[in-house]
Amino acid sequence: MRLTHVIIPFGSHLLMLVYLQNCLASEDDLYLDNYQEDSKLQFSELATKYGHPAAEYEVVTEDGYILSLFRLPSYSYSRVPVLLTHGIQGTGDAWLLRGKQSLGITLADKGYDVWIGNFRGNRYSRKHKYLNPDLDDSYWNFSFHELGYFDLPAFIDTVLNETKATKLAAVGHSEGNTAYYVLGSTRTEYNSKVSVMIALAPICFLQNTKFPVSLAIQNAPLLNALANKIGLTEVLGDKTILGRLLYKICSLPLLGYAFCVFGLYFPLFGYDPAEVGPDFFKDVASHFPSGSSWKSIGHYIQVGYRKEFALYDYGSQINVKVYNTSAPPAYDLSKVTIPVALIVGRNDHLSTIDDVDILRKHLRNIVSYYVVPRRLLNHVDHVWGRHMYLYLFPQILKVLGQYG
Repeated sequence: MRLTHVIIPFGSHLLMLVYLQNCLASEDDLYLDNYQEDSKLQFSELATKYGHPAAEYEVVTEDGYILSLFRLPSYSYSRVPVLLTHGIQGTGDAWLLRGKQSLGITLADKGYDVWIGNFRGNRYSRKHKYLNPDLDDSYWNFSFHELGYFDLPAFIDTVLNETKATKLAAVGHSEGNTAYYVLGSTRTEYNSKVSVMIALAPICFLQNTKFPVSLAIQNAPLLNALANKIGLTEVLGDKTILGRLLYKICSLPLLGYAFCVFGLYFPLFGYDPAEVGPDFFKDVASHFPSGSSWKSIGHYIQVGYRKEFALYDYGSQINVKVYNTSAPPAYDLSKVTIPVALIVGRNDHLSTIDDVDILRKHLRNIVSYYVVPRRLLNHVDHVWGRHMYLYLFPQILKVLGQYG
């Protein structure tokens, strides 16, 4: 049984906010023509539209998941390969949705060899050698641990084998950088294969999140117990009832923007209406969310509840069988020797400055720490923001130039 309930605080005053948003902060005409059709385009179509027809690779992990990895051809591969990894419920589309002002296209235009991965469970990586995600609940028995332990090595090995490079540079958004802390601490041989990992909205510790995420963290044992009881495995995928319903609601003119952005995403990620207007959100709604496992969400809220970046907590009895200890062991972040550049937003409800400061104390090789000057920068502006090319890309390009 796959069932979940979402309670979203939502008032009629939001309609007025949306009306003002439409009047005062609608997307420029320059962008409107580009974005009108992007909601209907998949990754390869988006890449072609913006000048870099993508090559697609099927990558098989050690535990049998079949992942999609895209490569954007550059006019000349004059720079290092760069691997981009998306956040939870996202896909590689996140790196293209802003068209010429997106990070994926910007890097390709500048000569970087751009590779874009899709973690297990999203619409591009919903395959397995033996398991059917529609029939086998065991397919969804993964969290961010498996992304770091299995998916990232498969991506990295493919990129290095195809390019003959000895190292790659990486950019990870949210869960896309959490996976590297898992990788570096559990498969230490991969530390030397990454020249730098640029962490956008770094997610590792979750002790200082904002409401409503903080409420979910406070009730982590109850929520995980309930999810297990009702058999919740896949969350918000294209084939789930809730996923299809959310898409229909978010795609509605005016009301969809009010309900999904002001009622759901901004409370979760931080309020910043100037960077994600209603016209652009029409495209976002068709690409996000794209599905993942409940276990990934459950693992994150455990981390916040236990105030420790540790492996998944199955309960003391099962922990003894799995880990030979009653409590899940913490990831040893001192083993992460990958050079890490942290880029943080002041208005990020998930990746707060206080939690990133905890991460800074645990990592050994931080080469850059940058708080974006724009005070309203939230959790998703890193990939959805209208003006990323002004406030974010210069810092990313600077780090890639120094350490890539």
